[in-house]
Amino acid sequence: MPFFQTEIPGLVLFEPKVSGDDRGHFFESYSQREFEAAGISANFVQDNQAFSVRGVLRGLHYQIAPFEQAKLVRVLQGEVLDVAVDIRPGSATFGQSYSCALSADNRKQLFVPRGFAHGYAVLSETATFFYKCDNYYSKAHEGGIRPDCPILNIDWELDLSKVIVAARDKSFPSIGKHRTT
Repeated sequence: MPFFQTEIPGLVLFEPKVSGDDRGHFFESYSQREFEAAGISANFVQDNQAFSVRGVLRGLHYQIAPFEQAKLVRVLQGEVLDVAVDIRPGSATFGQSYSCALSADNRKQLFVPRGFAHGYAVLSETATFFYKCDNYYSKAHEGGIRPDCPILNIDWELDLSKVIVAARDKSFPSIGKHRTT
């Protein structure tokens, strides 16, 4: 599997090798052996799946200690703009964001390590988003950064005045004021 290190250390994009013929296609979406050979070690314990319509923006979410989560994210149907923000205290890339298109067609996946806020915007009519987590969700340990944070100034590729965002996500603070403990 080809792994591509992004400009933010630990945040890795990969594109599985796809074999196809007139019957369709096949690909290995995850192999612990291949990931570990690429320096990615995660013991995934929970899978999550979400269905959304065009214009839905989910995030930017994260979990704090002891429930931080690394995620392996991908799109099963449709297309999203996926965004990860480095919120690791003391990181040289703190506050930097990375975005990429993930779709059922390009089959790309993003490994988001612990210490990142994560979110996505649905660019297609509908999208089914799937992700593996290396720790269990805990409501008491959830946090977030508002998706329209002026400090981050993320281009979500959608008109922010028309996106569908949960009230909770709108109420999150800007980066720098987010919860770390």
